[in-house]
Amino acid sequence: MPDPSPAALPSPGVAFADRTFDAVLFDMDGTLIDSVPAVERSWRRWAAEHGLPDADEFQVQHGTPARTLIAALLPEDRVEAAYDRIHALELDDNEGVTILPGTRDALAALPPERSAIVTSCTRPLAAARMAASGLVAPSVVVTADDVAHGKPDPDPFLLGARRLGVDPRRCLVVEDAPAGVASGRAAGCAVLVVTGTHSADELAAASPAPDALAAGLAAVRFVVGPDGVRVTDA
Repeated sequence: MPDPSPAALPSPGVAFADRTFDAVLFDMDGTLIDSVPAVERSWRRWAAEHGLPDADEFQVQHGTPARTLIAALLPEDRVEAAYDRIHALELDDNEGVTILPGTRDALAALPPERSAIVTSCTRPLAAARMAASGLVAPSVVVTADDVAHGKPDPDPFLLGARRLGVDPRRCLVVEDAPAGVASGRAAGCAVLVVTGTHSADELAAASPAPDALAAGLAAVRFVVGPDGVRVTDA
C-alpha cells in the first residue's frame, strides 16, 4: 500500500486536531473491505462480453456507481441490459473479498448512532460482500438503491446523515475514491481519504480536495467523548 505524502495532505491527527464530529460515514469497497480482485474480474468479463477494446486491461472507476459508468461507455438503449449483466456477475463472484485492516476496530469504537455505511453498491450486492467478508454493518446502510443520484452527487451522504439524525456539516466521510470525495464535499462533510484503490498522489489531486489522508483505517483512531467523535493518528 502506498505511503501518504504529508506534503500533499495532512494526517487526520493534524487536520482534525481541533474538531469533533457527530458521526462518521464510511464508504465500503476499498475503505472497509477489499473487493478489488472480484470487482475487476467481473468488469473485465463484462467488458469482453460487450466488445469493449482492451477488455483484459479494463480500468474500473472505483467508487462510481455501475450505471453511471456504463452510461459513459455504451449507447443509451444498451445501458439497462448491460447494468443487469454486471450486477449479476458481481453478485456471483465474491471470492477473496476480505475485511481491510483497521475496519473492525473503527466500527467497534463508534456507537450505532454515530456511524453509517454509504456505498455505491446496490443493497443485494452490499449484503453479498458483507457476508463474504464477514463485515458486521452498523444499523444505517445507504446503498445505490436508496438514492436517485449516486456519487459524486451529494445525495448518498446527505441521506446517511439524515438517517442518523445529524447535520452533514458535523459528519466525517471516510472514502477511498475521488467520486466519493466529491460526494462528501458536496454534502458539506469533512473528508478523510485512505489509500488502496487510489494512490496518495491521486487522492491529493482530487477536486475538491479532501481534508486528510491516511494509509488505511489501521492508521486512524476514533475516540468517542461527550462532545462527539475525535479522530487521531493511530
